[in-house]
Amino acid sequence: MILQIMWVSWVMPLLSLCSVDASTARSDVKPGCQEKCGNVSVPYPFGVLEKSCAMNDDFFLNCTSNDEGHPELLFGRNMPISNISQQEGTVTVGIDAAFSCYNKTGIQTDSFAQSMTLVGPFMFSDTRNIFTAIGCDTFGLVTNSESTYGAACLSLCTEYVEMSDENPCSGSGCCQTSIPNGLNSLYYALSSFSNYTNVSDFNLCGFAFLADTRSLKISDWPLSRTPKYGKDAYATDVVIEWVVENKTCEQAKANTSAYACGANANCTYPEIDQGYRCLCNEGFAGNPYLKDGCQDIDECMDPKKYPCQGRCKNTVGDYTCHCPLGKYGDGKKGCQGIGIITIIAAIGATIFLIIICLLLYMMCIKKRRDKNFRKNGGLVLKHQRKNSDETDSLLEETSQSPHRKADHEPMTPSQTVISFQIENYTDSI
Repeated sequence: MILQIMWVSWVMPLLSLCSVDASTARSDVKPGCQEKCGNVSVPYPFGVLEKSCAMNDDFFLNCTSNDEGHPELLFGRNMPISNISQQEGTVTVGIDAAFSCYNKTGIQTDSFAQSMTLVGPFMFSDTRNIFTAIGCDTFGLVTNSESTYGAACLSLCTEYVEMSDENPCSGSGCCQTSIPNGLNSLYYALSSFSNYTNVSDFNLCGFAFLADTRSLKISDWPLSRTPKYGKDAYATDVVIEWVVENKTCEQAKANTSAYACGANANCTYPEIDQGYRCLCNEGFAGNPYLKDGCQDIDECMDPKKYPCQGRCKNTVGDYTCHCPLGKYGDGKKGCQGIGIITIIAAIGATIFLIIICLLLYMMCIKKRRDKNFRKNGGLVLKHQRKNSDETDSLLEETSQSPHRKADHEPMTPSQTVISFQIENYTDSI
C-alpha cells in the first residue's frame, strides 16, 4: 500500500507536466485542422481537407492517395510535394525531366518536353534551382510561356564520361544555366546536332530538367540512362517560392482585414522582390501567419544564440543579462572586472598566506629563544631548579609524613645524620 502511494505521488506530477507540455505545444495550423498529409507537414497559410484551413484558395492543397494507397500531397494537379517551409517561404515539388532519344541510325524514337505554369503568388526559385542538360549531343533549351525569357546550354563529348558530383557541368557530358527571378512558367526541351549518331555506342538519350541545387546529384544521371514512364519516371526536386500577396507592406497594412501577419509579427520583403511575407519579431518564434502564432521564446535556454556572461533573465520579446557581483558592463557582450569567485579566492589565498607567515614567524621566535636559552646556561639553571624542586618536595614529604613521630619520639643517630646531610646539601645549593 505504501509503495502504491509513493508510486502515485511520483507519477502523477510527471503526467501533469506532460499534459501541460502537450497543451502548450505550438501548432502550425489553425485549430481543428490537419497538420500533415502523409509524412509532409502542412503549416498555415497552407491547408488541406477543408478550405477554411487555408488562408485562401491559392494555399489550399490536395491531400489524396497515390496508386499504392498512401497519402500524397499534391501541388496543382500532378506535382507531389516533399516539403513545405514556412520559414523560407518555399514548397519543394517533384517534376519529371524532359528527354529525347534516338536509335543508332539517328531516328528519334521518343521525346518529352516539360511545361509548367504556376497560378497564384508562386514562382520558381532562381536561387535554389538550376537548369541542367545531360548528354553528349545535347542542346537544352528553357523558356517561359510568354517567351519573354530564353536560355540554352550545350553538352558535347566524343567518348563516355563518368558523371561525378565533384566535376562541374561545364559542357562535357552535362551543362547548366541559371534562370531569372520571378518566373511563374517554364518550358524546357532538347534538341541534337547529329541525332546522337556519333555517340550511339554509349549515349542514345538526352535529358533536361530544373533541379534544386541542394539535392541534385549529377552522379544519378549516367549517359547510359534511358527514360521511364508513369510513377517510375525520372523526376527532380524543384523549389517554388511563395508570398502571401503581390502587394507592398504599406498596401497590405492599409487593409487590416486582409493583412496576413499575426500578433508579434511584421511584414517583410523576400529576395524575389515580389509581394510580402510575415516574420515573427525578434524574441518571438512560431507561425507568423496565425493570430497568436508568434510566442515569446526563452533566450536564456539558448546561450549559444543569445550569449550571457552573467545572470540571464527572460523578458517578453527579449532578455536581460546582468554581470555577476564584482564585474561591470553589458553581460550580453562581455563583463569586465573581477568576479566574486575570484575575489573570494584571492581573500582566501591571502588569509592562508598570512597564517603561514605567522606560523613561520612563531617557529623562528621559538627557535631563537631556545638558542639563547642554551647559550646563556639555561640548561644548567633548569637542571639546578629541577633538583631544588625535588629537594623541596622531599622535605615537605618528610615534614608532613604521618609515619613520622617527631613530637613523641626523639630522632635516632641515623636520622640525625640524614637530616644533617640534607641541611648541608640545601645550604650548598
